[in-house]
Amino acid sequence: MRLLVVNWQDRENPLAGGAEIHLHEIFERLAARGHDVTMLCGGWLNCPPRANLAGIDVHRTGIRQTFALKAWAYYRRHLAARPFDVLIEDINKMPLYTPLWGAARVVACVPHLFGGTAFQELAAPLAAAVWLSERPIPFVYRNTPFEAISESTADDLAARGIARGHVRVIYPGASCEHYTPDAAQRSPTPVFAYLGRLKKYKGVDLVIRAFARVADQRAVLEIAGEGDFRPALEALAASLDLSARVRFLGFVSEADKLALLRRAWATAFASPKEGWGLTNIEASACGTPVVASNSPGIRESVRHGETGFLVPHGDVEAMAAALQRLCESPALVARLGASGRTFAESFTWDRAADETAAHLHQVSHTGG
Repeated sequence: MRLLVVNWQDRENPLAGGAEIHLHEIFERLAARGHDVTMLCGGWLNCPPRANLAGIDVHRTGIRQTFALKAWAYYRRHLAARPFDVLIEDINKMPLYTPLWGAARVVACVPHLFGGTAFQELAAPLAAAVWLSERPIPFVYRNTPFEAISESTADDLAARGIARGHVRVIYPGASCEHYTPDAAQRSPTPVFAYLGRLKKYKGVDLVIRAFARVADQRAVLEIAGEGDFRPALEALAASLDLSARVRFLGFVSEADKLALLRRAWATAFASPKEGWGLTNIEASACGTPVVASNSPGIRESVRHGETGFLVPHGDVEAMAAALQRLCESPALVARLGASGRTFAESFTWDRAADETAAHLHQVSHTGG
């Protein structure tokens, strides 16, 4: 197939995150299988306008703040005349309304939509713009096939007016050959970890407040990641007299990330909404339990009582109790970790690529 992928960023972008990992893991595999894959995305200051990433021909126009304004014009000038079988739009920020671009066939891939959660992170005018940009989706994309990365996202799309029969759920994979357990690296004393962006809506403050209630004074919380909410989180830790036991690691390399997942007794995640929870699966692949909010998307990447614990979102006491329970039982940590590894192994990027290719082939031949 000849495929055009439209996304706000590629994996080389300094602001790339889970959406970019997901997209590249799948479409680099499709390129390796002989499919012709082109990507149109935004760039960053002084970046090369073109690149080849593992067989994907990447076209960059604009930057994060201007991509939405430039994408359609670039497509019309440079790409519209090419005989693409399917245009795939990854809607992971604001929709670009690609069904209006004139492509023969469009598929929309959705990790998750922000909805009202935008108001938890952004200034009111910008949050309103994001919220309003999602309102036309049921009308602009009404005849568009969708791929969602979780049942939660599929249900969200249906609640917004997208026909549920138009949505194919394709779970992401996990790099289980890279993320592997190593019991020898497990810390002898309790270590809990948060890995991800330090943004207000991620609920890292809830993780810190829960950790403050853990009775075991040997325990430490290691927070890996960067973001504009870090100063507020550091101030919170200090106000709770946790400066010595809450460690802010900043951006970590892939090797350090793997080491952190292996030494932790559990990861903690308190976001109110996610598309899936890739870090949860990566932790499980390392044999590390997960304590997380029972939120849309997240609840599908954690099996309560089997790979970790789900707690009501915002319930600090419940999260603290789950962390304390793990502190008191290394055997429980080991049992949940072993089940987590088995669970993670059921999610592979090859399977996700197979299902994506099958869906796109169906669309390219039947239109739906």
